[in-house]
Amino acid sequence: QVQLVESGGGLVQAGGSLRLSCAASGRTFSSYTMGWFRQAPGKEREFVAAISSRGIITDYADSVKGRFTISRGNAESTVYLQMNDLKPDDTAVYYCARPSRVGYFLRADEYDIWGRGTQVTVSS
Repeated sequence: QVQLVESGGGLVQAGGSLRLSCAASGRTFSSYTMGWFRQAPGKEREFVAAISSRGIITDYADSVKGRFTISRGNAESTVYLQMNDLKPDDTAVYYCARPSRVGYFLRADEYDIWGRGTQVTVSS
């Protein structure tokens, strides 16, 4: 059974940076798209970024374009989210996720395997 474990969250001042990591168990990591999503208090879970299985295609939510970068290391079965110029509106629990089928997906309901999340808090 595949498990995803996020790390790297924390408290940072506005304008600061954090790098999130998501380590995946199992031997099929390189076959699947990986995504980052976030959920702020009182809000629905929203898409942040996705990266194709070989890292060739990436997509970002408009709110994070130019500030966040998704990448992956298939050799170490890890996906990363580099977050720069953080804003208070970026405060949320960040989740990494993987779909159960091969393909490229951007919607949360297309992802079946989720980590427990890591809290990111940006102070003003």
